[in-house]
Amino acid sequence: MRQTELKLSPQDRATVEAVRGKGVHHSREVNRAHVLACLDKGIPEAQIQAVLGIGRTALWRTRAAYVQGGLDLALWDVARAGRPRQYDTDVEAQVTALACSGPPEGRARWTLVELEQAARRETGRPDLSRETVRRMLKKTTSSPGAD
Repeated sequence: MRQTELKLSPQDRATVEAVRGKGVHHSREVNRAHVLACLDKGIPEAQIQAVLGIGRTALWRTRAAYVQGGLDLALWDVARAGRPRQYDTDVEAQVTALACSGPPEGRARWTLVELEQAARRETGRPDLSRETVRRMLKKTTSSPGAD
């Protein structure tokens, strides 16, 4: 197996050793730091894979990320955009306020089905489901049913 040499700069070497030796880091980051340190010392890829329990793809990607983008790209995960919020905080506040208001006529408390129907009418969002209302209310710390 042909191995491309990798030489870390003194500053990068110090950062890699800091990640390996102390602090709270994700296991992926520590493994990547181990990979970079081993490659810097000239340890064969097969031995790195056996000791760290990683595949050759992880090793190759770590090396390629360091060569292309430096230490930041090689060690730490790139932030992901994630899914945008479907309902803004105004809708969540309206649903929470509705749940904290008095229950419908003839009821002792709100049910999720009644809250869903009332929230659809009040917010004008026909796509609000019972599960969405439940998740919105679960995020709040209020407990209107407790005395």
